[in-house]
Amino acid sequence: MLLTTPLTIRSGQKGCPPLRKNRDAINIHPLQTGGMLDEAAMTALAAYGDGYAICDYCNGCLDTIANPPVKDLTREILPSFLGCDTVRLTTGAREGKFIVFHALTRPGDTILVDANRHYSTHVAAERTGLRIVEVPNSGYPEYRIDVRDYIPLIERHRPALMLLTYPDGNYGNLPDAGELGAIARRYGVPLLINGAYSVGRLPVSLAETGADFIVASAHKSMASTGPLGLLGMRKKWEGVLLKTSEKYPRKEIEFLGCTARGAGVVTLMASMPRLVERVRTWDRQVAKARWFCREMEKLGIRQLGEKEHRHDLIAFESPRLYEISQSRRQKGYFLYKELKKRRIWGIRPGQTRKFKVSTFAATREELQAVIDAFRDIIERFA
Repeated sequence: MLLTTPLTIRSGQKGCPPLRKNRDAINIHPLQTGGMLDEAAMTALAAYGDGYAICDYCNGCLDTIANPPVKDLTREILPSFLGCDTVRLTTGAREGKFIVFHALTRPGDTILVDANRHYSTHVAAERTGLRIVEVPNSGYPEYRIDVRDYIPLIERHRPALMLLTYPDGNYGNLPDAGELGAIARRYGVPLLINGAYSVGRLPVSLAETGADFIVASAHKSMASTGPLGLLGMRKKWEGVLLKTSEKYPRKEIEFLGCTARGAGVVTLMASMPRLVERVRTWDRQVAKARWFCREMEKLGIRQLGEKEHRHDLIAFESPRLYEISQSRRQKGYFLYKELKKRRIWGIRPGQTRKFKVSTFAATREELQAVIDAFRDIIERFA
């Protein structure tokens, strides 16, 4: 069927996405708060939103574009920000992981990953034909990863590569990346850090961790539109990951010639000055998250993950809210709808017994309103 009239997107219209009505809400969504755009990034988005706009002055290599200054971003600003030698843009952290897997391993090789890894780590490894061995966590309620647990698995399986999720997207746990980097060097195993929820939020340096690679998610944690990611590496790996095509010598094979080349790149450029400043205030973010955890636990809502918590992404469980929801017509949607009435956005529909939030973008005053909302819901419906 040919479309002959323009689409009109209305909230609730069948087959069309709803208009975003949460702009003026308190946002505690764990996937959104680190990627929210400021005025400078919104201006860049408007200027470069039409498809391949940044390719106007491309001479065949994305990383050498001078207008807009992609070259400066990838060859100077980002390597300094990530503490690495070389950076390439990707269309997301998962693509960066796949590129490393594909370049460094062969089908049938073994890799070690932490049990808190993102699902895309597993999918990227499956796509590469790898054997995946998980390093266990400590289990309920903290689910900690002790990086020393990698050692017996290294000795048993002789992996081609190791990956650490820093932090994980389930509990916001931050394992000791520096200690694992030292372990990786001692055993001669390359180490990849998945920094999708760290790069752009807190200070992260590939050099300080001792790892070989780091991937980032610019649309989750670096105040830019997506999909967009980064892959940082040590210089020793350039010959492996940046190998070029024999027929098209300006095109890097693992990156299929070019990767992200749209509005996301210029929004990241616009956001970089703010990102450099905001990672310096990470201690305040941690203090805010810890305060929020304490106040929520006073309501009988238990924080999961390591304590004292060290990240803005926080998992909670509340059997009490779940019991309340079972007596309500909305069931699992009860909490989502009650918070929505109070202009609080971020709890996923269907989650009541366990749910995740992020305190990153909200002020203490806004988080106090969230705490008050939970208190009111418990007292009103208990």
